[in-house]
Amino acid sequence: MHVRSRRFRRCRNPDRKGRAMAASTALRRHPDAPDTDAAFLRLATLPDGPARKRLREEIVCGWLPMANRLARRYSGRGETEEDLRQVAAVGLLKAVDRFDAASGTPFPAYAIPTILGELRRHFRDDLWAVHVPRRTQELRATVHQAREQLEFRNGSAALTIGDLAEHTGLSEEDVVLGLEAQGAYTALSLECPMSTDAGHSFHLADFLGDEDPELELVEERLCAAPVLRALPQRERIILYLRFFRDMTQSQIAEEIGISQMHVSRILQRCCRLVRVEVTPRA
Repeated sequence: MHVRSRRFRRCRNPDRKGRAMAASTALRRHPDAPDTDAAFLRLATLPDGPARKRLREEIVCGWLPMANRLARRYSGRGETEEDLRQVAAVGLLKAVDRFDAASGTPFPAYAIPTILGELRRHFRDDLWAVHVPRRTQELRATVHQAREQLEFRNGSAALTIGDLAEHTGLSEEDVVLGLEAQGAYTALSLECPMSTDAGHSFHLADFLGDEDPELELVEERLCAAPVLRALPQRERIILYLRFFRDMTQSQIAEEIGISQMHVSRILQRCCRLVRVEVTPRA
C-alpha cells in the first residue's frame, strides 16, 4: 500500500504544477492521503475493463490507510475494530465510484466526509438493538454527551433531569426520552449471567413468565358472566361455593341446608345452561 501511495504522489505532468501544489497542501493536512488527482483523471478516460479495474483498485488501496485511521476515531463505542474498518472501506468505495474529477473538488475534501458519513450511518442505523426514531437517537447522543461533560465538571455529584435540561437547552421531557433511549442501543442476552448482593447467580431468562393457562378462559368467562348474573341468588351461591371456595357437594348441602342430591342437580342444571349460552351456535 505504501508503494502505491508513493506512486500516486508523483506528478509526472508539468502542466499540473498547480494541482500538485494543492495536493501537497492536502497531504500536509492528511498524511495518510495519497495524491490521486492524476489517477482519477485517467480513470475517467478509461472504458470498463481490466485496466480501469486495476487503476480503481490502486486508488482504493492507496486510500485504505486514511480510511482505517478515520475508522479508529469510532473505536470503543461497542463495535469491533475490524467491522469499523470494513464500514470505512465501504465508504471509501462509494467515494471512489462517485467522485467527479472534473468538478474541481479535491478528492480528500470529498472522500473524508463520505467515509465519516458511512461510519456515522452505521452507528445510527445498524447498531441499535431496538429501532427508534432519528430524533430520539439525536436526543440520546445529546443527553449522553451532556452527562459526560457534567460528570467530568462536577465529579461524583448526582445529576438531575433539571441539570441535564439546563445544560442542553432541552425540555425535561426530551431529556427523559434521551435517557430512556440509552436502553434501546444495546440489549442483553437472556442467558447473560447475573448475581445478587447475596451472591446468588441467575440468568435473565429466569424472570420470564410461563404461559398462563387462565388466559384461555378469559373470553369464556366474559361470555358466561351475563348468564351467571341472571341466575337466582341460591344458584349463584352454590356455584360460588363449588368453583371458587372449592367446597364439596356435601359441604355445600350442609351450608345451604338442602340435600347433597339437590345440590348436584342444581350444579348440573346451571352448568348446562351456561354451556348452552357460551357455546357458539353453528
